[in-house]
Amino acid sequence: MALRITGSGNLGSAPELRTVEVNGEDRKVASMRVFFDHSVPDGNGGFVDKGGCWLTVSVWDNRAEHVARVLRKGMRVRVEGTLLERPWEKDGETMTSQEVNARNVTLELARLESVTLRPKASAGQGAPADQEHADPQSSFDDTGTEAF
Repeated sequence: MALRITGSGNLGSAPELRTVEVNGEDRKVASMRVFFDHSVPDGNGGFVDKGGCWLTVSVWDNRAEHVARVLRKGMRVRVEGTLLERPWEKDGETMTSQEVNARNVTLELARLESVTLRPKASAGQGAPADQEHADPQSSFDDTGTEAF
């Protein structure tokens, strides 16, 4: 049985990108371990930790490449996907493991501590060289989007 899941947690490992064959076609998959915490409101505007669980999260194709390039161990992420149960055997006994096949993995920006910004376009592409990095607070380009 497959259930939809949306949860937030911390990466316990950096995503591992590999190529696998599925129905005769090579596909990219990124796998990572995420600790999904279970916090509940305490009634005073805060939260109480009620534990959580570790799950393996798999992301496929183009998203797998992006996840492997951007995410690192310890980052806080939000995962949306399908919870799958996989039976396996150990010493003749049937066991069950659970994993998430993710549709979407995003950074939880509220807990992001630092970001390294790349410089805006070179002086020959619109901005004068002496003004390009004059004000580190103005790291937005003409379109209003942050220049990463």
